[in-house]
Amino acid sequence: MNIAQYLDSTYLKTPAQAGISESETLQKDKDLTQEAIDNGIFAVMIRPDYVSEIKKYIQERNSNVVVGTVIGFHEGTCSVEEKLTEASKAIRDGADELDFVINYNAYLKGDLELVEREFVQCTQLCIQHHKIAKWIIEIAALNDGQIADLTKRISRWAEENFPESNLSDIFVKSSTGFYETTGGKPNGATFEGIKIMLDHAGKLSVKAAGGVRTPEDAKKMIDMGVKRIGTSSALALIKNQSASEGY
Repeated sequence: MNIAQYLDSTYLKTPAQAGISESETLQKDKDLTQEAIDNGIFAVMIRPDYVSEIKKYIQERNSNVVVGTVIGFHEGTCSVEEKLTEASKAIRDGADELDFVINYNAYLKGDLELVEREFVQCTQLCIQHHKIAKWIIEIAALNDGQIADLTKRISRWAEENFPESNLSDIFVKSSTGFYETTGGKPNGATFEGIKIMLDHAGKLSVKAAGGVRTPEDAKKMIDMGVKRIGTSSALALIKNQSASEGY
């Protein structure tokens, strides 16, 4: 199994979170991208501020590595209009794939109209520009029933609003990797959570993110049906080593 083709190699810390400068962050993104180019890793997943530079870096090297970015990260609570504005700029800057944090807080409060509206409008923007849209539902913030329900709703909204030919460009994704849990609870993908997502995603693909720490875990996720894996330790996974961190 070629794990590399399933991987989104990820660096999503802001300079403030990492305690480094903007230029040092850009260099980390460039190093991550070169690693992806050298090892056949499918995509890099970076913050929107660095998309333009990284897209240029990839093009200069005649590489096919895909550039992904995150929208509404990591809380997902910004308005639909703010997500559309952020996504539009990312698309202009050259992003190929956009991972939106769904407003799971609104979902938990029962504001399904808002959640559906942001899903439809932001996904439409991506499809119009031939981009991939992935929707992070933050499974660590949800119970099993909520994971199933929200995944099923996203699947239904996709089928109701977009032709079947576009459904392969829409994913449901497990986690941001930044959600703070208590009591040692995992904050990323778990086999149990991913199975629930796969069982309710319908015609949509599923991306597991956070918590995939060993090649064996990655292979098991892929065997279960996951189409992509987000990890901050992509090189370790493809070199058959255990990752040092969850995402």
